[in-house]
Amino acid sequence: MALQTGGNADWWRGAVIYQVYPRSFQDTNGDGLGDLKGITRRLSHIASLGVDAIWLSPFFKSPMADMGYDVSDYCDVDPIFGTLDDFDAMMAEAHRLGIKVIIDQVISHTSDRHPWFVESRSSRTNDKADWYVWADPKPDGTAPNNWLSIFGGPGWEWDGVRRQYYQHNFLTSQPDLNFHSKPVQDALLKTVKFWLDRGVDGFRLDTVNYYFCDKQLRDNPPHVPDPDQAGLDAPDSNPYGMQNHLYDKTQPENLEFLRRFRALLDQYEERTTVGEVGDGARSLKTVAAYTTGGDKLHMCYTFDLLGPEFTAAHIRGCVETFQRMVKDGWVCWAFSNHDVNRHVSRFALTEEERPIIAKLAISVLAALRGSICLYQGEELGLPEAELAFEDLRDPYGIRFWPAFKGRDGCRTPMPWEAGKAHAGFTSAEKSWLPVPYEQAALSVDTQENDDSSVLHHYRRTLEFRKTHPVLIDGSMEFVGSNQDLLAFVREKGDEKLLFVFNLTREAAEFQLPAGMALGAPLPMPGFKAAAGAKTVQLDALDAFCARIS
Repeated sequence: MALQTGGNADWWRGAVIYQVYPRSFQDTNGDGLGDLKGITRRLSHIASLGVDAIWLSPFFKSPMADMGYDVSDYCDVDPIFGTLDDFDAMMAEAHRLGIKVIIDQVISHTSDRHPWFVESRSSRTNDKADWYVWADPKPDGTAPNNWLSIFGGPGWEWDGVRRQYYQHNFLTSQPDLNFHSKPVQDALLKTVKFWLDRGVDGFRLDTVNYYFCDKQLRDNPPHVPDPDQAGLDAPDSNPYGMQNHLYDKTQPENLEFLRRFRALLDQYEERTTVGEVGDGARSLKTVAAYTTGGDKLHMCYTFDLLGPEFTAAHIRGCVETFQRMVKDGWVCWAFSNHDVNRHVSRFALTEEERPIIAKLAISVLAALRGSICLYQGEELGLPEAELAFEDLRDPYGIRFWPAFKGRDGCRTPMPWEAGKAHAGFTSAEKSWLPVPYEQAALSVDTQENDDSSVLHHYRRTLEFRKTHPVLIDGSMEFVGSNQDLLAFVREKGDEKLLFVFNLTREAAEFQLPAGMALGAPLPMPGFKAAAGAKTVQLDALDAFCARIS
């Protein structure tokens, strides 16, 4: 184990992180599923984007009831993805290319096949009897309280052996661990140390605010909808959003566990954490609590920008709220990930508009203060896939079909080569999810040969971000606008840059505030907005950047 020696411990601040969904990235053994060797094979593509790190969705041993988010062994690779040797080889190649490796830690719950749960459910007196959240039924046999599962139905499942209910925030096969038990915390931190000693650079912490529940198991009160937070609630088809989740997550005891987690990481060089916070309208308050003080998480991301809105008012509101509430913490912004519809489909009004929106969105993201996450395929401008019910694999989508179509549409395989079956993802007769024609047409090899493609725009935009240190960790202050424009100033040292984004479908004119003088415009990749002495002329879905004084 290497102790910190004063290296670049803050490499994560302002970093660009590329999320890889392993089962959909590249198959090398012809079974229709992506694997670790496939990631190694395609790391050169990721490196060509100019990112700082990759985040790998789970590859641990699992029954795959929830695509690997139901872990049965935290310290081994599931055979469908390969072996620990394959992981080591992948990580070595990533490091050779200058790419850090962040892995998903799903520790709020395990699979019901995990040996810990098998032992825990066997009796009320075994050594792990209290490692999960068990509770007696009410006198009438019903569940201990009114908590719900995100995946539908009650958040409790009856076990006939123990004659008790166990809590599950997700599938019934994903029982929640009891973080009030110190041995549970110790065991989980031991698995984290396993990967630290193996050389991983950080952890993405799945559902990080779900670790603790209320010791008294009190009922959640009803949720009173807030019209200003409509995009942050669960889908209307899911009753989970009808409760105010005061007691089944986001408990104060979590702060001390996060301090324990951070203390372990701080024994190693240049490690980081990024937590996923799903807490509705309270998400940013939770981020503030989890990232301030320098003794808990390094950064968090929320679902604030993962909804349907792509407007100046919405983005400004999210960023300003974060800046107001989180003084010394850090945020990681994203428009897409493996749990939401791809943002090109959410933001674009027409099919023809998709590549324009894809280019504008990464330009906005790259200019924000914070680290940023990219989701595999967004650098190609991939739209959400429309799948038939019989093709679905996501238990969430199957449960709520047809009101909600689930997450498979954003998890379809990467299209590498347009002329090959399954767009070069697999040589198998059938891929685990189909590759739609409209995605295959946007393949990597096709875009490599088109200088105006979304792929080349991503590379140029990330290079633009990297060549201006002010965009990595400089301050950010919004500027008032005479129109519906997103305008802000990034400043660090002697560099002071004005950004103006027109996210509307009409041309607009930005008037410089009194006392602001434009200097030399900077050529933002893909945009040609023109400036006068006191105004900036922007076309629809356009952007502008210049030095100011």
